[in-house]
Amino acid sequence: MEPLKYMSGFGNEFSSEDPRCPGSLPEGQNNPQVCPYGLYAEQLSGSAFTCPRSTNKRSWLYRILPSVHHRPFTSVIQGNLSYNWDEVDPDPNQLRWLPFKIQKASEKKVDFVTGLHTLCGAGDIRSRTGLAIHIYTCNISMENKSFYNSDGDFLLVPQKGNLLITTEFGKMLVEPYEICVIQQGMHFSVEVFEETRGYLLEVFGSHFELPDLGPIGANGLANPRDFKVPVAWYENRNIPAGFTVISKFQGKLFAAQQDISPFNVVAWHGNYTPYKYNLNDFMVINSVAFDHADPSIFTVLTAKSTRPGVAVADFVIFPPRWGVSEHTFRPPYYHRNCMSEFMGLIKGHYEAKQEGFLPGGGSLHSVMTPHGPDAECFEKASSAALKPERVAGGTMAFMFESSFNMSVTRWGLEKCNCLDKSYSTCWQPLKSHFNANAKPSHK
Repeated sequence: MEPLKYMSGFGNEFSSEDPRCPGSLPEGQNNPQVCPYGLYAEQLSGSAFTCPRSTNKRSWLYRILPSVHHRPFTSVIQGNLSYNWDEVDPDPNQLRWLPFKIQKASEKKVDFVTGLHTLCGAGDIRSRTGLAIHIYTCNISMENKSFYNSDGDFLLVPQKGNLLITTEFGKMLVEPYEICVIQQGMHFSVEVFEETRGYLLEVFGSHFELPDLGPIGANGLANPRDFKVPVAWYENRNIPAGFTVISKFQGKLFAAQQDISPFNVVAWHGNYTPYKYNLNDFMVINSVAFDHADPSIFTVLTAKSTRPGVAVADFVIFPPRWGVSEHTFRPPYYHRNCMSEFMGLIKGHYEAKQEGFLPGGGSLHSVMTPHGPDAECFEKASSAALKPERVAGGTMAFMFESSFNMSVTRWGLEKCNCLDKSYSTCWQPLKSHFNANAKPSHK
């Protein structure tokens, strides 16, 4: 496969046309009486028409047939996709999962859609407020099938295996250490090349955006120029046996048949697009004197709520960096949080827990559930020589943090058979070092 081409930027006004059809973008207007090449004009709106210009999201697609050209939708099997946050009792414990299992193709063929498993979430799809965290595991590609999410945006974090994602806007190759966002309503199909696993954050009612930088200034964290948007690519392919379009609508899956591939967009323009980002491009900012900057300093993307400074979900990473803080306990501090924290590991060893937290697994520390370094980490870091050191070399951990108090599904607590029931024992060896007669030292 030839290297794919991309456009650079975040939230830009992009325009692209497949080079096989030069001049396919109409000039001077969006919806001419007759489009070039006999195409249909279709607008995809990601915001209300009357949103302020700074938050108004839409794209115009010029396609061989409009997306309405399908037969009626009918309900299909849900599998382990769920938005029932009350199916099991709440669990305030610290939760950790061993690597989620990938079924072998010789046992059962599973594509991206059938391999979606809801782990936890909160909120309500119909009122369009909240989020869900899913795990995807699959072993075959989606063949003559596309998927779109009527309920919200998907942020995909591959952990094992590359994803070749075909969208209405073009193609993206997304590898581990990269992420991609497929926004609400966008058709896509996933091709895989091996047994594949990853994490998926879904938000309802808001879109991901770059965090405000405040006193950091104009540059830093995830820079807009490093985001990549696909270029137009189309296929004019009839499928006599039928092409299946899967819609996730109000948390349920529905399927419709049509005779032509939905990836028939010859040209498009707008600011509502899928995009990808390489986590290695993140400009890390960290404390260079003493104490910790809060982990929000590692935010890549945020989906804001209506409350200023409070997110429906933040996507935060813990990349390789230098630790130089003086007089400081350098690992993450002990913490109780008014937010929910789900963590995953793409590769390597997380510094606060060298054992047990494994690539392809995860952990959930719910609202006000205590968490922090295990006993071994505490003892080691409390006596370590505080020299400049490389932190998290060869590692990429991440966090989905949310203001919502998330519930875990039955699949997450029982059916996945990956819950590490010994997790809490990592803190039991912690011992008191209190000495009422000790004289405090000063910097």
